[in-house]
Amino acid sequence: MADERNVNWLTRAGRRRAGLVAGLALALLGCSSSGSLPGAGASSQEVAMTAWIAGMSERRPDLNISYDAVGSGAGREIFLTGGSYFAGSDTPMDATELRQGRERCFGGEVLELPLFISPIAVAYNLPGLGADHLRLSPQTLARVFTGEIERWNDPEIAEQNPDANLPDREIVPVNRSDESGTTENFTEYLHEAAGEAWPHEPSESWPFSGTQSGAQSSGVAQVLQTGEGTIGYVDAAQVSEDLGTVAVGVGEEYVPYSAEAAARVVDVSEPAEDASDLRLTLDLARDTDEAGVYPIVLVSYTLACSRYESRQDADNVRALLTYMSSAEGQQRVARPDVAGAAPISETMRERVRTAVDRIQAVQD
Repeated sequence: MADERNVNWLTRAGRRRAGLVAGLALALLGCSSSGSLPGAGASSQEVAMTAWIAGMSERRPDLNISYDAVGSGAGREIFLTGGSYFAGSDTPMDATELRQGRERCFGGEVLELPLFISPIAVAYNLPGLGADHLRLSPQTLARVFTGEIERWNDPEIAEQNPDANLPDREIVPVNRSDESGTTENFTEYLHEAAGEAWPHEPSESWPFSGTQSGAQSSGVAQVLQTGEGTIGYVDAAQVSEDLGTVAVGVGEEYVPYSAEAAARVVDVSEPAEDASDLRLTLDLARDTDEAGVYPIVLVSYTLACSRYESRQDADNVRALLTYMSSAEGQQRVARPDVAGAAPISETMRERVRTAVDRIQAVQD
């Protein structure tokens, strides 16, 4: 993805985007002051950031925090040009961005903190199925979404669900019509966990055409709710009570999605190759055999600097990230009526706290 971003930057569309980003960065800088804390980035974090900002305003009414959900790429660019004090990104920074980050952070480093973990549910519409969760292995799930398995009572599905009353009806897979981190994470899971059953590389766009689709998670959820026989992947917060959800095969068991099971994948995953005490980036264990882990998740990172120009800026950013990573802050966005996020574990919270405590001002 880093190479693609570098190529896009050289295109005419990339240059137009760069101009827009620069203008927005100047606008954010123009409205910022010692009492302002502008941020920008991933739309996946928008609802959660709204909740976090509301929580911070109760504690720090003097601090004007904002978040512009312009997308991960634009958010990173705004942050690196100094137009925001923090950013949200669904992907870690690449090597070029990290080098730029040292200049932007006054000789310090960029923090990358996995503060937003969103389970991606595989939901289906089969009224009267008679099972709490349909059980599907990664390979079966891949064959369903490629269209190789065409009917709900296929022997492969029936073998994994002996107690389910599976109907003899067509399976209608549903995917996102727009580019999304949800699609990238779902296809990454299939690529790593399903083996040869999923012959496609991870991608923000669905890898083949001619399928049922919906725009945004809400669009996919709507297609699922109105079409019997459908199955699709969607942010867990969008799953209504009338839809069933898949328990995915992990090792010798089948694990339904839950906040706790989704958060556990972070703790069983290895650090990314260039991770550090400040960059808590992850190589997610999509093909884990660990019990009780739900591996289909989106992890979105919060970016910040380890050094800021003024002590007040450093204190303000430290206060925001401390609240976002706290048990109270994580539970606030875990509420189903807010963002349905999976709270980070105490182990990860301790690592985040250690990194956040290292934020300081140039003169410190």
